This record gives sequence, structure tokens and C-alpha cells, in this order.
Amino acid sequence: MAHAHILSLCSLLFLLLSACAGPSWNNPYPPEPPGKKIFYGSFSERPKHLDPVRSYSSNEYAFIAQIYEPPLQYHYLRRPFTLVPLTARSLPKVRYLDAAGVELPQDTPTERIATSEYEIQIRPGIRFQPHPAFARRPDGGYRYLNLQPRDLADIHILADFPATGTREVTADDYIYQIKRLAVPSLHSPIAGLLGESILGFKDFGTRIDQAQAKARKQQGREEVFVDLRDFPLEGVRKLDDYRYLIRLQGTYPQFVFWLAMPFFAPVPWEADAFYSQAGMRERNISFDWYPVGSGPFMLTENNPNLRMVLQRNPEFHGEAYPEEGRPEDEEAGRLRAAGQPLPFLDAAVYSLEKEDIPYWNKFLQGYYDSSGVSSDNFDQAVRFSAQGNAELTETLAERGIRLSTATSPTVYYLGFNMLDPVVGGLSERARWLRQALSIAIDYEEFIAIFANGRGLAAQGPLPPGIFGHREGAEGINPYVYQVHQGQPKRRPLEEAKALLAKAGYPEGVERATGQPLVLYFDTTATGPDDKARLNWMRKQLQKLGIQLVIRATDYNRFQEKMRTAGAQIFMWGWNADYPDPENFFFLLYGPNAKVGHDGENAANYQNPEFDTLFEQMKNLPNGPHRLAVIDRMLEILRRDAPWVWGYHPTAFSLHHAWVSNSQPNEMANNSLKYRDIDPEQRARRRALWNPPILWPLGLGVSVLGLGAVPALIAYRRRERGRGR
Repeated sequence: MAHAHILSLCSLLFLLLSACAGPSWNNPYPPEPPGKKIFYGSFSERPKHLDPVRSYSSNEYAFIAQIYEPPLQYHYLRRPFTLVPLTARSLPKVRYLDAAGVELPQDTPTERIATSEYEIQIRPGIRFQPHPAFARRPDGGYRYLNLQPRDLADIHILADFPATGTREVTADDYIYQIKRLAVPSLHSPIAGLLGESILGFKDFGTRIDQAQAKARKQQGREEVFVDLRDFPLEGVRKLDDYRYLIRLQGTYPQFVFWLAMPFFAPVPWEADAFYSQAGMRERNISFDWYPVGSGPFMLTENNPNLRMVLQRNPEFHGEAYPEEGRPEDEEAGRLRAAGQPLPFLDAAVYSLEKEDIPYWNKFLQGYYDSSGVSSDNFDQAVRFSAQGNAELTETLAERGIRLSTATSPTVYYLGFNMLDPVVGGLSERARWLRQALSIAIDYEEFIAIFANGRGLAAQGPLPPGIFGHREGAEGINPYVYQVHQGQPKRRPLEEAKALLAKAGYPEGVERATGQPLVLYFDTTATGPDDKARLNWMRKQLQKLGIQLVIRATDYNRFQEKMRTAGAQIFMWGWNADYPDPENFFFLLYGPNAKVGHDGENAANYQNPEFDTLFEQMKNLPNGPHRLAVIDRMLEILRRDAPWVWGYHPTAFSLHHAWVSNSQPNEMANNSLKYRDIDPEQRARRRALWNPPILWPLGLGVSVLGLGAVPALIAYRRRERGRGR
């Protein structure tokens, strides 16, 4: 018996040691099917809305932009950001009409244009992903569109429906989704904007609201189906199965950018009818849980407490990888896949990770393919060269990890309330004061201390990648910077002090009263992490002898101050909805002021010349004329200094060596289809980086073996005793 016991322990040890040649023991994923390409990523919070009528946040777009296909998309590699067709055959044709319906030339002044018409032609052969809403009975009728409560007894998730179907996408599906945007009960975040643009949009919403109220009363339940196909919308018209027309009031050139967002992707009426049936909402079977699109991927698992899984859509119509890019794309190998069919991946698995540290450790082990760079692991990942360039640390570089950086189409700024009697107004005194503060508040230092160097000091409101932004010496703000060796250099503090004296505050003291100049910074920042930033802000003004008083308050009170001009200096930010200068300049357009108009012009800035140029610029096509107007607008803003222009943040991302075609594109949300991986290389590196630590097992086996020795001795004694 003792011999058998020891033999079994040795066999166990042999099996444990032989397992070293297999997959890593700590691999959190099931074995991958041979030849399959699976991307591994993470998410930190459950996407609240996956319905394209409501979704409007980046964590939601990470999923639905891979599933839904609007008519247009952003070219993956070109910069500045460029619109190209996705499901459309070409960019939309735009016609301008007068009040009598007569077509006008393209260069007609805006005031003469009564209506704009966008004709969109989609490509034939596009099909929806497999879905139960399309399933048919043998007689041709829909299998699941007239379900009774008893039919749902064994249904808990969408996959419990045994049959699925598909069909071709037509113009009707794009029209149906536009109508959904107008339905008040769906609460689309862009309904207000479209109500001012698409003809008849508000009236359509009112009629649907009434129809739904009637249906709820008749059916005695909240979730009802009103077939939007039965209600005409004046501003949207079907021309044929592959062409439709959108009609806008007046002109809105930036409307074309909205056609690249999931808001305008096709949605089938069958899915609306399917999800509206009684009992579906209670089972989380809805658009918010199970999207229905035509894109390269479909959501096959939605478990927000564990993982979300995107699988390749077997009905995907196909698309090719871009064949052109910038020289740096060629150098980085991002054009090696030019012309190859998309997508490259078979699936993408996203696991829930709420904490940065475990996420980072799993990335280093090779269990996540890409990673951002948080403040906690920044020093471990990135260092800056003597020239100030971001580089990977030696440890990460040795692992073949690559660093990608991209300046976000975002601006964070320090705003002045232009209605304030001290810092506001367009007098020379007020301009000199704001210019002095703009020089003294050192945003290069702010970026280095609080953003780990991840940012670019702004020279105006336009970030890189937006038409009108100029690089290098020609793009500097001459009121704050001067050119030094071809690069912008902040003007010396002495110039700021001279401007402050011209404004009537020599050394920070008001010449007229002899009292120190006191300014007020309004903020919602009240936590311990904000203390260092607020102290930094005080020190910036102390350099000029100015006292800064921090007025911290809760968010609601802060918003009330902004609406009533109660704030003096504040910090704000804006992330582009679309890559057009209009989307940034409108933040300083007079009629868009916060006070009196409840607009996004938080500084309440109003300059008649700037406002006139804005109205001209927003309707111009990109070209020399528009660029000249933008240059003049920037000159006015830099001189008036309604903002301390702040900075544009830089996004840092890391990718393992087995990941290819990863290129940051802050406007293109549908970039998963371009990524490719080498699963064999990943498996080899995971095994190398995650060797099993066997000595505790060996020690345990040894202890067990030694523990068996007394038993062996006793056994032999008994055997000898029996022999005697």
C-alpha cells in the first residue's frame, strides 16, 4: 500500500511537470479554436444604451459602431479627418432650393436658400445580421412577430429563439431609423437639433406621441408597437429601394457629418415590432441589449457583469482595407493590408475590469491585446526623450509592445465671463488683463504636472486634425507665444507684467484704488485630488501679484452661476461631435451665449465682426476662401482672449507585437474591423511570459512523500512481525 501511495505521488508530480509544455495555467480564457482570430479587450462599466437612437457615449460606441453602419464613415488613415462612403455609393448630392422649389446654384447666398436636399444612394446587396425578427414560417409569415405570453415561457435571452433569418437592407430601413429619432418616448439626444433642421420632424414626433398614447390605452400596457411606416415624415422621402432624400430647412452644411454616426444607421421595422411585444422588456430583450445591424460584427453575448462578445457577422457584405494613407502609415506598416477584405478578426471578447491595476497586469501577461496608459502605470510604460518625445520604457520595448499617440479633437480651456466688469468686455484694459493672464498661466507646466506630458498647449480653439488648424510657427498665438527655433515659446513673464500695468494693475495692485486685484475662480472641484490643481492655479496668478479666490460649489449651483453670469473665471472643455471648425467656433458665437440663450458659449463672448465671419464661415466648403475667413476669426479671438486657450489632450495607447493595423482615429468609432492579430505569436509569448511556478507544488509533494515514510516503516514492521 505504501509503495502504491508513493508511486501515485510521483505520477502526480510527473503530470504536473509535463503540463509545462501546454497552455499557460493562468489563462483566463477557454482554449481558442484553431485558426481563429480573437481580439481580447475590456470595459469598465456597462453600456447603458445600445440602441442607436439613444446611444451617444464612447463606451457605447465601442460596441454599436462595430454593428451598425450609417451611410458614411471617416477614412481610417487620412488626416485631417475625411468623410468617405460606407454603405452609400458616394458622398451625398446636395441641392439648394428657393421658396418656390426652384433649384439654385451651389454658390447661392445662404439667405436665399429655403431648403437643402441630400440625396443618398446606398449599395445593393447589404444584408442584416441573422436575427429572430426575420425568421419565417413555412407559409412565409413571420415566426416571432405575434408572440403570446406562453410562447416566452422558456425564453430568457435572445439566443433561446431557435430560428433566425435575414434580409436585404433598403432605403426604407434608413428612413425608419430617422423616424425613430423623432419619437419622443425614445428620448434621442439629437432630437432637438434635428427638430430645427429636418422638415416636419417635430410635427411627426407629436403625431407618433399621440398614436402611442392611444395604443397604450387600448392595449393596457406601456410597451406598444406603432408602425412608423404608416406615418409620413415631410423631410424624408423614398426615391426607390436604394435611394432616399433628406430635406432640411435652410442650410446646414455640417449635417453630412451626422450621416457618419450610428444615429443614421438602418434599423428594420421587424426588429422594432419584435422588441415591442409584451414580455420582451422584462427579459432585457430590446434594442438596448441586442442591436440589429449590418456591420462586420454582431453582439452574441451581453453579460455586463462578466463579458461582452462580438462575433463576425456571417451576412456581412464585405469591405476592403484602405489602399492609401500618409507616409508615416507606410513606414509603420499600416498599408501592408491594403485592399484585403475586412474584417480580419473572427471575434472580440471584452471582459469587465473595474480596476486599473489588475487590467494592467493582465495586459503585461498578454491577456489583453491593447491598453490605455493610466496615471498609475504611466512611469512604468512611458518615458520622455531629451527632445521631449514620448517613448516606451526599455522593459515594455523589449516585449515588443508598441506605443501609439494621437492628439484628441478636444480642447480644455480657462474661460472668462465676458459680462464680468473686471475680466470681461472688449475694452483695451480688459484685453490687456486677459492677455497678461494668458501668458502667466503656464499650460505647458500644467500638462507636464497633471497630464503626464500628454497634451499639446492650445494656440486657439481648433485642435489638430480640424480644418483651419495650422502647425508650427504659422499656427502660433502671437499674443502669448513667440517663435524660437521654429517652435512656439511662451512669452516671458515680464511681458505679462507690462500688460498688467497697462491694464491699470501694476504688480497686481489696482492703480485707481491702491487695492490688490482679487479674482475669483468658480469650480465644482472639491475633492482631495483637486487640491493640487487649485493650488497650482493660485500660484500662476501670484506670479503677477494677483490674488485668486477659489469658490467651490456643487454642480447644480455651478450651473446656475454659469446661466446667470455669476461666475468670473471657470474651467471648461469640449470634445468634437464632428471634425469641422464650426463645431468649435460656435462655442464663441454671440447668439449661442450661455446667458440669455442657454447655449454653449459659456464665456458669453460677443464680437460683432467674429459673429459675422462665423455665419459666413459655417456655410463655406473647405478651401482657400474658408481658410482665409478662419485665419481672421482666429486673429480676433487671440486678440480678445475670451479664453486662456488651455490644451488639447493626447491619447496614449499600447499594443502588443501580435496586433497590427492599430491606428488611433478619434473620429472613427468603427475601427475594430481594421485590426488584425497573429494568434500563434500571442500563444508563444503568453507561454513565455507566464511560466508555471512549480516549486510550491514540488514542495507539497515532498512533504506528502516524507509524511508517508512513517507509514512505510510501520507497514514493514507489521510485515516482518507476521513473518515471525
